[in-house]
Amino acid sequence: MPTLICDCNKTMPLDADALGTALDEKLVLHSTLCRHEAGAFQQAVTGSAPVTVACTQEKRLFAQIGEHTEAAVAPVRFVNIRETGGWSRDASQAMPKLAALLAAARLPDPEPVPTVSYRSAGRLLIVGPLDEAERAAAMLDDTLEVTIFARGPGAAGANQERRHPVLAGRVESLQGWLGAFDLAWVQDNPIDLDLCTRCNACLAACPEGAIGLDYQIDRDRCRDHRACVASCTTAGAIDFARSPERQEARFDLVLELGGRTLFEQHAPPQGYFAWNGADPMPLLRLRELVGEFEKPKFFDYKQSLCAHSRNDTVGCRACIDICSARAIESDKARQQIKVNPNLCVGCGACTTACPTGAITYAYPRMTDQGTVLRTLLSTYTRAGGQAPVVLVHSQEAGRALIERLGRDASLGRAQGLPANVIPLGVWHTASLGLEAWLGAVALGASQIAILATAEEAPQYLDNLAAQLALGQAILDGLGYPGPHLHLLRPDTPQALDAALRELAARRPGVPAAPARFAMVREKRSTLDLALDHLIAHAPAARDEIALPGGPPGSGSPIGSLAIDKDACTLCMSCVGACPSSALLDNPDAPQLRFLEKNCVQCGLCVETCPEDALALVPRLLPTPERARTRVLNETTPYHCVRCGKAFGTQKAIEAMLDRLGSHPMFQGAGQERLKMCGDCRVIDLYSGASQARITDL
Repeated sequence: MPTLICDCNKTMPLDADALGTALDEKLVLHSTLCRHEAGAFQQAVTGSAPVTVACTQEKRLFAQIGEHTEAAVAPVRFVNIRETGGWSRDASQAMPKLAALLAAARLPDPEPVPTVSYRSAGRLLIVGPLDEAERAAAMLDDTLEVTIFARGPGAAGANQERRHPVLAGRVESLQGWLGAFDLAWVQDNPIDLDLCTRCNACLAACPEGAIGLDYQIDRDRCRDHRACVASCTTAGAIDFARSPERQEARFDLVLELGGRTLFEQHAPPQGYFAWNGADPMPLLRLRELVGEFEKPKFFDYKQSLCAHSRNDTVGCRACIDICSARAIESDKARQQIKVNPNLCVGCGACTTACPTGAITYAYPRMTDQGTVLRTLLSTYTRAGGQAPVVLVHSQEAGRALIERLGRDASLGRAQGLPANVIPLGVWHTASLGLEAWLGAVALGASQIAILATAEEAPQYLDNLAAQLALGQAILDGLGYPGPHLHLLRPDTPQALDAALRELAARRPGVPAAPARFAMVREKRSTLDLALDHLIAHAPAARDEIALPGGPPGSGSPIGSLAIDKDACTLCMSCVGACPSSALLDNPDAPQLRFLEKNCVQCGLCVETCPEDALALVPRLLPTPERARTRVLNETTPYHCVRCGKAFGTQKAIEAMLDRLGSHPMFQGAGQERLKMCGDCRVIDLYSGASQARITDL
């Protein structure tokens, strides 16, 4: 697998021998790979092995060179080693990091996943003041089929020439996504825009000036003189007696002028844009959204693991509450959640919040992310690097901020990414959670830093902060001197520069030997692998580590249960509600057993318990007892007074007798039957001499 490195006109102090040793490859150092030395690229791409090019600035140029190179069939991967370290103040010490980035770039692409398809014919709905909407329409109607929904006339009002269909009224709802936006509105104005000829006679006739250039009547200003009706007898567009009429229409795209009111969630559906009249990007993107499109189906869902609902009781709502696209809703009737793949934007926050791993990130999967992390950290260590800091950033705003910092460093205005800070680009920073962070520490990372920008929803940042605090509490409780986990919120490259320099100077405690496990697809399995390694190498683990509490998704997914033995009747309702097999019964004895390793702290058992005898206890038990079944409560069995068979617990039967003993139906023989098993109760009813029979009537 050829790797091409370039010091970009000798602006980076690259050590080709050191990099080649780390990659087990003989590297040739280039200085103008995209210009005079482009022949080396052409020669490499004529082979069959994938080619790695250490340059992202000239991706387009390299693609053009490849198109004009005969027999260029090799796939090409690009990686940025310039802004991420080569231009930094300590670039000469950054060879281990650059080797790690090159090694990760050589990994194969993730396996393909199912896709979500969209189809757009270019039917655009523009919502806003009529004059502004018509100006926006004039810039788009050569490509798109425009319909306007007027919200007032605006400062200038409508053009006299009717160029586009105009709707008006009261919006009831707008739902959907690219290619399938459904608008419902009520046409409740006396003026019918389909009949209106824009002759302006009504405007001239109205004494209150209640009719604007959107040709709609302001009912608050109208005094019902009906002069407008008299002026419109020929067209007949004005009728105060007309009943409000509900209308519906479907559009492929939506452009809202001004602030967002139609979709207030942080992540609006694809195909919807808000335009402030200045930034041309929304208009440019609208032009491109005609045709058929696909995106990955970002999530996998396993209902069998889901802790959302059992027996008509709702427990965990973590994914529903955190979704910024409102793509997840409760389906209580089916005891599950429902995810709309068309609305999902792939942020992955639901997978981070999910305590059980019922919903997982599918593109890339945790196995692929784990391979990248392990490759980065193992290559960095093999090349002689120490105390690596993994900087998790998004592919959009996060990467742009890092690149700005790199350019500032090249100009002497900043120091740039330190030599031990390894950037890890992900689709969204919310897509990695506790199992990935602790797994990275187990694999050798000294610190994990999450770079947050303005593109993250507020609830994402709150959840990330809570989960990072949870992870740090675990590491502190195990005796690793910290801190290890950080949430960075810089708003400028200078602020990021200062924060990274502070992190790079720290040397927190880590396991004496890095782990060798591979992160697996199942969230809880990866978390257990990480915890087992961290516990095994813990410098001074406490017997019990108290963890921050809170609702599922923002609290701990690890913990125990406290039980009020006096209140518990061992009815086993909690066992039937538990989605993770943490609560177990004993078929041979009346016992409630508990496997702490399996508990996800979803709260379904607490909500289900009729005696309110259970309470969650967020904690980590770093002892072998965590993986052993223990008895939470037990009692003596109750034996049938007729046949002697055990059919319940002493406490449960006593509670039933206490509650039903005063009822007239359960007096005398009726009360005695409560002490019998199901079979004997039927026999006693059938054979009792005092019982009335149908044959006696």
